[in-house]
Amino acid sequence: MLKQTPLNAKHREANAKLVDFSGWEMPIHYGSQIEEHHAVRRDAGMFDVSHMLPVDIKGEGVRAFLRQLLANNVDKLQTTGKALYSCMLHEGGGVVDDLIVYFMSETWFRLVVNAGCADKDIAWMAAQRDRYAPGLEIIPCRDLAMIAVQGPNAAAKFWQALPGSEGPTRSMRPFTAVVIGSMFVARTGYTGEDGFEIMLPAKAAPYLWQALLEAGVKPCGLGARDTLRLEAGMNLFGQDMDEKVTPLESGLAWTVDLASERDFIGKAALLERPIEKQLVGLVLKDRGVLRGHQRVFMAQGAGEVTSGTFSPTLNGAIALARVPAGVKVGDTVEVAIRDKQLQARVVKYPFVRNGKALIDL
Repeated sequence: MLKQTPLNAKHREANAKLVDFSGWEMPIHYGSQIEEHHAVRRDAGMFDVSHMLPVDIKGEGVRAFLRQLLANNVDKLQTTGKALYSCMLHEGGGVVDDLIVYFMSETWFRLVVNAGCADKDIAWMAAQRDRYAPGLEIIPCRDLAMIAVQGPNAAAKFWQALPGSEGPTRSMRPFTAVVIGSMFVARTGYTGEDGFEIMLPAKAAPYLWQALLEAGVKPCGLGARDTLRLEAGMNLFGQDMDEKVTPLESGLAWTVDLASERDFIGKAALLERPIEKQLVGLVLKDRGVLRGHQRVFMAQGAGEVTSGTFSPTLNGAIALARVPAGVKVGDTVEVAIRDKQLQARVVKYPFVRNGKALIDL
């Protein structure tokens, strides 16, 4: 039986098309994926992301533990509420999961991990805790719901929906969080737009959802979430990275701290393994749609599309692809689509950010 979020009844009221996503019954759209996509780029949309799991790590020495656990360096987090994006690696350098970590105090950090990886992640963290810091508590916050409000008007409509929230959140910078009563409000997202991700008690989630509806925020499903994140050049675990691929071959070198003397799980493997692949953006020159696992051919060898879609903002086909090192922006490659070899141009991603196209098709 599929798991249901605390907002399942609200999705059914809105006649959402519900699908199985990592064992959860989730809305793929509420009628028009394209309209939902444009709502986020032009106004404000909201997503039920309660399938994702906040994990609190508490106790003395939690910072030292996270220095070892994560490829990015939590020593960058010195201000309460500051957040950091990182990968969690295994000893071979592959990605166990990607996550956001929030620094709340020297005895409390919060991580938010992916739905499909949650049980695996908890087991991995517990095993490393037992190895490096047996006194720490790892607390899965399964009693919390999570709503993402995204778009150029997201903040204003969130403040309208929740009177009193503007004061504590107006001055928040991206990748920070603040606690307001029982809510944990982060200025983060997965769309390339401004907005908030709100973690709150499960029983309160339907009331906030309804208040946001009444403030004019459009419900959006996982379909629009995927096209938005791909336009924004954001990786998806299981497609653009996984346990077989290092972050250095997934466009995530910026999230890996190899400069400091700090050791972390997977560091030795990253230093030893040659970088043979890279993640690039593609735009299709010909008519067609780019999809994951399509083969890509170029003078340097062959690669593969990791994520592909039709971009509603650009009105054309875009993709992320893992290709041989040495391929450059501006190169022309060929993509095998059905029985044809169609031309695509290598571009620097993101494709869209803050509602603006960053490339020309």
